[in-house]
Amino acid sequence: MRILLDTHVWIWSQESPERLGPEAREVLEDPTHKLVVSAISFLELAQLAHRQRIVLQGTLGDWSRRALENLGAQVSPITPDIALAAYELPGPFHPDPADRILVATAILDHLTLLTADERILACPRLRCLAAAV
Repeated sequence: MRILLDTHVWIWSQESPERLGPEAREVLEDPTHKLVVSAISFLELAQLAHRQRIVLQGTLGDWSRRALENLGAQVSPITPDIALAAYELPGPFHPDPADRILVATAILDHLTLLTADERILACPRLRCLAAAV
């Protein structure tokens, strides 16, 4: 299975894995799954650190490289198609642009999104897994 990690799941996997449910931990540890982190998650990570909502060891670059390596994850770029699809989602949807990018990435790249966000989990066009305990 190809799994896109929501930003909070990426951070939790490294900083507070106890927040992840057993299924999420199993998915992250299973070497047969291809793990993916969206480029938008780097922006969210930087924003959280800038606002001092999280404190990470080392520089953001070092933390990001280490976190990707620990997970064996790849980075998915934000393409023009993904950017446009983020605002073509049907009906009322998540107001957060980063979450829209994540959902559009999952849909267009045929990924399963691992998230604890209830609004995303309720999205009918999306394959997703609940990440929280």
